[in-house]
Amino acid sequence: MLARGFLPDFDAAALKQLAEIRSPQIEIGADIRDLRNLLWCSIDNDDSRDLDQLTVSEEVEQGGIKILIAVADVDTLVKKSTPIDAHAANNTTSVYTPARVFPMLPERLSTDLTSLNPNADRQSVVVEYTVKDDGTLGGYAVYRALVRNQAKLAYDSVAAWLDGGRAIPAPAAQVSGMDAQLRRQDQAAFRLRHARQELGAPDFESLESRPVFEGNTLVGLKADRPNRAKTMISEMMIGANGVVARFLEAKGHASVRRVVRSPERWEKIVAVAREYGEMLPAEPSASALAAFLSKRRAADPLRFPDLSLVIVKLMGRGEYVVDVPGSKSIGHFGLAVDDYAHSTAPNRRFPDLITQRLVKAALTDTSAPYDAAELSALAIHCNLQEENATKVERQVKKSAAALVLGRRIGEAFDGVITGASEKGTYVRIFDPPVEGRVVRNEAGLRVGTAVKVKLTATDFERGYLDFVSLKQAAPGANPRGTATRR
Repeated sequence: MLARGFLPDFDAAALKQLAEIRSPQIEIGADIRDLRNLLWCSIDNDDSRDLDQLTVSEEVEQGGIKILIAVADVDTLVKKSTPIDAHAANNTTSVYTPARVFPMLPERLSTDLTSLNPNADRQSVVVEYTVKDDGTLGGYAVYRALVRNQAKLAYDSVAAWLDGGRAIPAPAAQVSGMDAQLRRQDQAAFRLRHARQELGAPDFESLESRPVFEGNTLVGLKADRPNRAKTMISEMMIGANGVVARFLEAKGHASVRRVVRSPERWEKIVAVAREYGEMLPAEPSASALAAFLSKRRAADPLRFPDLSLVIVKLMGRGEYVVDVPGSKSIGHFGLAVDDYAHSTAPNRRFPDLITQRLVKAALTDTSAPYDAAELSALAIHCNLQEENATKVERQVKKSAAALVLGRRIGEAFDGVITGASEKGTYVRIFDPPVEGRVVRNEAGLRVGTAVKVKLTATDFERGYLDFVSLKQAAPGANPRGTATRR
């Protein structure tokens, strides 16, 4: 953390400010609606404690579905230029590692006083919009409100229920009407996703590993896969972030947008597609890329996460830029949207807290709390720290993998080659889903080749895993077979 320019701990001034915060800030006024009676719920990871948003759905005329997203009003307790804000502005994000979470805000805030915890009254900024039958958005509104989380839910259990494999999660079952409004959220998300796909949004799939602990001991890693509930929340947040961007534009306020530019390395994406026997147009086309990815997912779902990773890297990183009203929007190529402002996670992302302050100023028609020059400098710093956070998280994940697999040296694993160049040959094994280098017998291995490898060495400090290739996996072999002792 220190090597990447982060402040791992809060300084004395920030801790003094924290000690003076006694309770959540509850404001009452004509411009703050009381929506505590609605069937709000949070859906996040099982172990998430920093709850940034709540959702609820309602039926409206002509088959529309109204979506309301309540975002934690962090600004009520963390004012601009205070010591806690200075810490958040330096780090710009919470950093999540298997060893420890380094929160952007003190945990007493992010997991309690500014978190939308169940059965607690909290201040929020609500983004409301209507999803039509075709997935396009109707009217929208942004306003402040008092809300109350009726059920704290988790992705995996909600997804299992939506898919029909399990009963509705107990916290939802205890709230009359929660099942119906959750299904409406799912329906709205399906419409939103379909509409973005019609516009050419590429469909990617990542394969991440999550640590498994017994007490304080790291005992394993498990695959963290996409599911229906994650998709549902993601689609609704994309809709909300688009509404916020357009709201600030309409109010004449500059904003910090999240963009992914049209890929400069498109010719390399074309070359990747050519390796699979597919032709992409010479000029960047989101719809053509989406069609290629959809075809590859159906043809080879096992290796699709690796292809997704290759394409995402070639597309380039997302970045924060300042958007001035009246200027041409860069847009988000990966989401196939023109307007997108990160706004739904102010407990853990500083750009979202910046946006929240801009929104609150726009709601009261007061001067923006940041000028264009300040926003530009913050956007540049947020980009830098986001990249640094990724490097920290990746390094510690690699060390965690080396720690877990250090006791399995000599075992054989099934995997797939994810990189092959002069810099080295790399393999992703399937169980646990981690990557290492093939240090012997790598000649002739190409990206996408299914292989069986043996683990020969690990380096905890550097996060290295060394494998030797045993032989190419036989066609039709079960790629997820149990590792064997050798």
